[in-house]
Amino acid sequence: MLKRSDFPKEFIFGTATAAYQIEGAAKEDGRGPSIWDVFSHTPGKTFNGDTGDIACDHYHRFREDVAIMKDIGLDAYRFSISWSRVMPDGKNINQKGLDFYNRLVDELLENDIVPFVTLYHWDLPYALYEKGGWLNSDIAMYFRAYATLMFNELGDRVKHWITLNEPWCSSFLGYYTGEHAPGHKNLQEAIIAAHNLLRSHGHAVQAFREEIKDGHVGLTNVVMKVEPGDSRPESFLMASLVDKIVNAWFHDPVVFGKYPEEAVKTYSDLGLTVFEDELNVISTPIDFFGVNYYTRTLVVHDENNPMKFSYVQGDLPKTEMGWEIYPQGLFDMLVYLKERYRLPLYITENGMAGPDKVENGKIKDTYRIEYLEKHFEKALEAINAGVNLKGYFIWSLIDNFEWAYGYSKRFGIVYVDYNTQKRIPKESAHWLREFLKS
Repeated sequence: MLKRSDFPKEFIFGTATAAYQIEGAAKEDGRGPSIWDVFSHTPGKTFNGDTGDIACDHYHRFREDVAIMKDIGLDAYRFSISWSRVMPDGKNINQKGLDFYNRLVDELLENDIVPFVTLYHWDLPYALYEKGGWLNSDIAMYFRAYATLMFNELGDRVKHWITLNEPWCSSFLGYYTGEHAPGHKNLQEAIIAAHNLLRSHGHAVQAFREEIKDGHVGLTNVVMKVEPGDSRPESFLMASLVDKIVNAWFHDPVVFGKYPEEAVKTYSDLGLTVFEDELNVISTPIDFFGVNYYTRTLVVHDENNPMKFSYVQGDLPKTEMGWEIYPQGLFDMLVYLKERYRLPLYITENGMAGPDKVENGKIKDTYRIEYLEKHFEKALEAINAGVNLKGYFIWSLIDNFEWAYGYSKRFGIVYVDYNTQKRIPKESAHWLREFLKS
């Protein structure tokens, strides 16, 4: 049986959340609308028309949620700042918004929980979207100003910072597939948005180096193990290309100061112009990469698809999201990242959506316990293989607004009754408490 004591003494275990998914209080205390407020209020964009207006009411209940973290025995908590709460129009400061995050950080520290702050988890102020959003090259300077504000406000107490969460999702799901806000469907826009996201990241890191002398800053990417879905040589080539598009595109420029050549060739006719000085900013040295790992991706060569590949389903057991459960992929990608980039790593998200039901006041999510155990084992295996893995954040602390899926998917180790806002720790939370004592 795996124990906490099997991990290095300084290794941290935590949980993660995102502002729009849990905070609610969408129109309180001066908060402005974000692209997700507008997107979720647009008919047909989310399951049942669900929105984050109330979500888990964390804005009012954060002390209760911190107490739950304390009871479980968590070392750390990763959360994001709502940019539109602290700068409603993307540029002017809202003191009441800053006050909330000051209270949250202080509450965490009083309970010996280390705060990890993510500056951007997909909720761009709508006022900046109206100026072009991630397609406007000026966005990098807006983001730098926002980052500087937060470093100055919280940097005396917060020592671990993440600039962006999953820029692949912000760009490709937001601007190419249209599944996420702002709901565009244009590949060229997705490429431009991705580049401006990375530029913004680089400017935020530069601001961090100027403002904070004793902290750590990194970038969190979704990391997918890309494998061929059949045995054709063309599918193996496509799997390699998709790996460059999904993974290396958001890692290589940050470390090496250049985009992967195979992907650049693929996008060569999309008009992306990259200047040397921009790559110099993007590659401002960081302290770690955050790894969000959930599943593998299977692709096959497809002549009929404009991108020459299609995604296919595998035959492994799946979560409620339809994602294959593939712990080996976590080990493989941690080793890959270690060997390619030579940076410390944190698993900043890993977890599963399950068919959670309350029965006699309890939630028996043994499937989630099994999922976490297997992924913990692979994390430890990676450490023993020489990976400098420093922490593991479970997604998520509490059930929440799951973006386009609304409230239909439950990832939390704590159940939320959305009618009453009652929190009920699931069996996985009780298991985690005992694991952290072991």
